[in-house]
Amino acid sequence: MNYFKTGLLLVVLTMIFVLVGGYFGGQQGAVYAFIFAFIMNMLSYWFSDKIVLMMYKAKEADINEVPEIYNIVKELATAAKIPMPKVYIAPQDGPNAFATGRSPKHAAVCVTQGILNILDREELKGVIAHELSHIKNRDTLIMTVAATIAGAITMMANWARWAAIFGGRGSRDREGNGIGVLVMLIVAPIAAMLIQLAISRSREYAADKRGAQIAGTPIGLSHALLKLEKGNKVHPMDANQATAHLFIVNPLRASAIAALFSTHPPIGERVKRLESMTI
Repeated sequence: MNYFKTGLLLVVLTMIFVLVGGYFGGQQGAVYAFIFAFIMNMLSYWFSDKIVLMMYKAKEADINEVPEIYNIVKELATAAKIPMPKVYIAPQDGPNAFATGRSPKHAAVCVTQGILNILDREELKGVIAHELSHIKNRDTLIMTVAATIAGAITMMANWARWAAIFGGRGSRDREGNGIGVLVMLIVAPIAAMLIQLAISRSREYAADKRGAQIAGTPIGLSHALLKLEKGNKVHPMDANQATAHLFIVNPLRASAIAALFSTHPPIGERVKRLESMTI
């Protein structure tokens, strides 16, 4: 169901892109916006692992230093039938974890020092299995595609906004359709952002489910999520908004309104779904 939902959301996002492109820039404008957004996001796709690991000062783990976490990753990678990813430790007190890399052959799993301090072995297995699920499902690629389309929509809306300010041809052609222009300028980018967030949430649910299957039980992950939620309130990470979607739980301290625009579904709902699973 999560795969179907993700595919449907990508289709809707593409339809918005085609609609906005045809309205503002015609076929040529849509193509230019897509190419520009594609180049930016492909650069991010290919080099994001190095960038994000450097951003959080993560160091590759030595098996002699952290044999338990290394052995957990190796055990679960075998169960997931993917190559053994590199293992990194980030010196952050905020308990969290993320996976990055453009493919299962070029992947890395990173855990913070904070997560190692509060989770037991079964809980760590649940978290690592969740991250390996993201790698196996190629969620990095899916989110790059979504970001490319959403970025192109926002870009075209920005172009149209500047054209309207400076009295470009597009604004004169649509003087009698001000409401339509306003809708496209404001609603389309917001709709694209919301769909992108919905795709991200859908992939989190899918990773929870597949991760529980890889670990052999949903209990470790459900207990870990509850601990991580509490731990992040005590030790919120100094995280970048652009990388927040990578983490297993939202590393940013969010208000009730901001939570509506979070890349992560509510912890309570994730735990509820995990506890209802039978493996």
